[in-house]
Amino acid sequence: MTFIHIDRARASREIRATVHLALPLMLAQLAAIGSNVIDAVLAGHVSAHVLGAVAVGASVWSLAIVSGIGMMMSVPPSISQLDGAGRRHEAGSVFRQAIWLALAMGVLLWFAVRHAEPLIRLIGVSPGLYIDVGEFLRAISWGAPALTCYFALRGLSEGLSMTRPSMYFSFGGLLLLVPLGYVFMFGKLGLPPQGARGCGIATATVLWLEMLAFGIYVLCHRNYRGLGIFDCFEGPNLQRIGALVHIGLPMAITLLAEAGLFVAAALLIGSMGEDAVASHQVAINVASLFFMIPLGLAMAITVRVGNAVGRGDASGVRYAGFCGIGLTLVTQVVSAAVMLGFPRAIASLYTHDQTVIALAAQLLLLAGLFQFSDGIQVASNGALRGLKDTRVPMAITLFAYWLVGMPVGWWLAFHAGLGPRGIWMGLIAGLSMAALLLFVRFWRSSHRQQPGTFGPVASDRADATIPS
Repeated sequence: MTFIHIDRARASREIRATVHLALPLMLAQLAAIGSNVIDAVLAGHVSAHVLGAVAVGASVWSLAIVSGIGMMMSVPPSISQLDGAGRRHEAGSVFRQAIWLALAMGVLLWFAVRHAEPLIRLIGVSPGLYIDVGEFLRAISWGAPALTCYFALRGLSEGLSMTRPSMYFSFGGLLLLVPLGYVFMFGKLGLPPQGARGCGIATATVLWLEMLAFGIYVLCHRNYRGLGIFDCFEGPNLQRIGALVHIGLPMAITLLAEAGLFVAAALLIGSMGEDAVASHQVAINVASLFFMIPLGLAMAITVRVGNAVGRGDASGVRYAGFCGIGLTLVTQVVSAAVMLGFPRAIASLYTHDQTVIALAAQLLLLAGLFQFSDGIQVASNGALRGLKDTRVPMAITLFAYWLVGMPVGWWLAFHAGLGPRGIWMGLIAGLSMAALLLFVRFWRSSHRQQPGTFGPVASDRADATIPS
């Protein structure tokens, strides 16, 4: 496929298929954002102290979340390539090994979250919050194995192009979190008030309920029959688990690099005063909400590219990747138009403080500018995941965010005197560099292949068909 000779009918079919997969994933990601909002609202109604403890604890927990999700992102491309090759019956074996990986990762994260005190001290948390932050993290840590197993189930379903279950169970968890959080945090039904610890207990409980419900759904629903998922017990196969780690570990590092960039940006802005912090919180909240749209599309692009790889269809890989990236750019035009056109109105929804509104509006203008870079980088990364190409994208992300974005932002903020705007300009620089390099990487990888050269998906290796 070139940009001169495009089969418009095929492109239209590809776009429709991508949208069909992506819409439920977008809603599932919005539900995940909603759970953070619920935690914050409930905690804020308990006390400012509990809100602060939950906010700090949630920041630490978010690092565990992206690590677990990144590792389990190896499942959708592995399954989608088998599906594209007409070998759905082999998905059960891959999934069983993914569950072993999920359990191991869950236990590791459980231990890490329970021993996160050095990180809390490094962040510079007020000593008065230590106890409640620790209580929150010890409570929520019990949800780590459920989280990783839940994303293994999501990876199986999404890899088979069934994305609605992800939406169903994400919103189901969101609905459960409200009453459970209220009961545990405020002390209802005969339970004592538990504040931040109660928030952790409620979230961990919801994670287990989501995972168990998803597992029962997969076990009983007719769409999963014939896959042999639960036909037999299969012990850990280190070779196949290692192949999943080979794909998933770079993605976990990539997500940590991106999350770390935004955490570092928040910490730097934290030294600039309360108005700067509040303005940054408004702008990053809006940007995170809009980011769920390209993120959902990227997940769908991974599946579509993986299907084409499984078929040995080189032109299909290009159509899936470039149509998905183009569709993402269209959505980002809308996001950018909203942020660039109504920055003060959006900021006014969060606060009545005119100083905060003015600065938040400036940051939203910058957020509007990086919508295109953010869209291209996440969509290109999604396409590369479909090729199981994760190591070079990891290197690109580390370079773009930490050797371009962070130094540029730090210099502009503290040496050029631009304050929070300088940090956000650094984010633009990092995201733009990542977008350019990741797009070029997919362009070269997809055009390097000729029709039929992807070949069959190897049955004994989960990382087969990675481009050279």
